[in-house]
Amino acid sequence: GEGDILTIESVSLPVAKFSKFQPHSTDFLDITNPKAVLENALRNFACLTTGDVVAIKYNKKVYELCVLETKPGNAVSIIECDMNVEFEAPVGYKEPTTSKKSEPEEEQPQDHVMEEVVETFKGSGVRLDGKKKKDNQLDTPVIKKILARGVPDYDYNFGYLKFDRSIKPISDRVAEIDSGPTIQENFQGEGFSMKKSRK
Repeated sequence: GEGDILTIESVSLPVAKFSKFQPHSTDFLDITNPKAVLENALRNFACLTTGDVVAIKYNKKVYELCVLETKPGNAVSIIECDMNVEFEAPVGYKEPTTSKKSEPEEEQPQDHVMEEVVETFKGSGVRLDGKKKKDNQLDTPVIKKILARGVPDYDYNFGYLKFDRSIKPISDRVAEIDSGPTIQENFQGEGFSMKKSRK
């Protein structure tokens, strides 16, 4: 009452390291970045005490948060501090229940699996040295690889490059060319000259 004696005590609070808040309403879940909103609102406060209720205003709405826990003590200073913040589920919040089907789910085709088809040249080729192509070079199969999109190669060795080549070494090819019969087809057409020859 009036004229009573007051005892004032000065206390040095430890700097906050951690705090845990619980919103009083599920409307708090509508905030896209609650930590940033809370950080901005706590700039108006000097300290936090376990059990306090803090009211913050955001988008013309007032949200109330209960301080559940503070570390390293029950009362902490939040001036120029680096504080980790956690949120408890709001009061009245219920976890969404997922209904489990008793029937086994049918395997659906995976849309993310991609088939990579590597097709060779389909036209007819001519060698520069005039020789005909060998039979084994005429029909090369189409290479198909089924790759799962986003799945890395777990067998990859760092610093090791692997080149998959299904071509015979040069020495074997040169030996086969030298041993084969040489068929030369000379030019079979007619020749014309733009200049009249003098006789």
